[in-house]
Amino acid sequence: MSMIQFKHAELNDLPRIIEIYNSTISSRMVTADLDPITPESRLPWFREHNKTNRPLYVLLQDKKIVGWISFQSFYGRPAYLATAEISIYLDEVCRGQGVGQLALEKAINECPSLGIKNLLGFIFGHNLPSIRLFSKFGFEQWACLPDVAELDGVERDLIILGKRIG
Repeated sequence: MSMIQFKHAELNDLPRIIEIYNSTISSRMVTADLDPITPESRLPWFREHNKTNRPLYVLLQDKKIVGWISFQSFYGRPAYLATAEISIYLDEVCRGQGVGQLALEKAINECPSLGIKNLLGFIFGHNLPSIRLFSKFGFEQWACLPDVAELDGVERDLIILGKRIG
């Protein structure tokens, strides 16, 4: 595996970000979207990110985008400003090769400079690889929302994993 670099996402990265996201939909392991989305539909989401406290990073390998990390506000109220939800999505060619570990480590290390004291991962209960990854970095189960998602007629739990930073 060649070196992974991180950079702040730019608008022209959005089609590739969405391509990677869409590649995870059919597995029914990662996202609650059931059909592919468009870059245009995600413009508001993209614009919610900023370099100060809610960045969106792309992961580069050999100058190609192979994944992304998103920090999103939790619950949208001022009292929760120090809490953020993290999302990590990887291109199929990078999964299972330690890139997720690099991404999560990068995210955790960025938290103090972003003013984030609590980092949350919202993960389906059947997504054991992601649960194992987050657990490896000290995330604990803070909540379980049983059977809140229905994927192809199968009800699935949503697990909220949390980590106190610092």
